[in-house]
Amino acid sequence: MGIYLPIAEISVNVFVLLAMGAAVGFLSGMFGVGGGFLITPLLIFYNIPPAIAVATGANQVIASSFSGALSHMKRSTP
Repeated sequence: MGIYLPIAEISVNVFVLLAMGAAVGFLSGMFGVGGGFLITPLLIFYNIPPAIAVATGANQVIASSFSGALSHMKRSTP
């Protein structure tokens, strides 16, 4: 099942993107590393233009950091 990414001007298989996201999420959760440095090369390998891949990685880092900050605020962790 393909979807069209208008900014990247490319059609991609949604299941491949979901699998890449799940793999990167699993690896970053298991090893405690950020996923930005993992997802960017994978997207470039999948023929997403480098500028789009870097922006996607940056957005992932922002979302992950925001989620972590909310968790710390909820627990009142200094």
